[in-house]
Amino acid sequence: MKGNAGDELRIRILDEAARQFDKKGIKFTMDDLARSLGMSKKTIYTVFEDKKSIMTETIDRFFDDALIEEESILNNGELTIVEQLKTIIGSVPERYTQNDLTQLYVLKEKYPSVYRHWQRCRENYWEGVGILIKRGIEQGEIRPVSLPILKTMFQATVEQFFQDDVLVKNHISYRKALSEVASILVDGIIAR
Repeated sequence: MKGNAGDELRIRILDEAARQFDKKGIKFTMDDLARSLGMSKKTIYTVFEDKKSIMTETIDRFFDDALIEEESILNNGELTIVEQLKTIIGSVPERYTQNDLTQLYVLKEKYPSVYRHWQRCRENYWEGVGILIKRGIEQGEIRPVSLPILKTMFQATVEQFFQDDVLVKNHISYRKALSEVASILVDGIIAR
């Protein structure tokens, strides 16, 4: 597919895949996707090779959106560094606020390559946090901390969400969990 029509179809498929994921987790099928889009699977396969490629591109869109929101937060002069830090660490892009991201833990077992892609994207997302930590230390709002240790603590915490269904069992949304992690991490590093 070329041009704008191809891009619109790609986005339409990705948006519906996100809705299907929210309804059924990774158990949604290409048949489910085609039926909900009112098109044939063959049409979907002209745009995407398989379900894994759809999930991988959905992850890319998630982090692209997250980076746009991060940039907006970094440029928001009305927020303190601490507020910016909490917001960036604890945020989920607006497009995904209705999605049940607690189901991501299933990726690790069922789609390990997609899960590894999620991990790589999450790793790259930390740049804005590093900028804020350094700025906060320079301005005396944050006590000196080891950024690699802080990053490891955050990532280990998020990783634990994917080890099992801890969020699902406790009826905690992924967004709420991230917000709580951000609050705990940031409040623990504010200069006193």
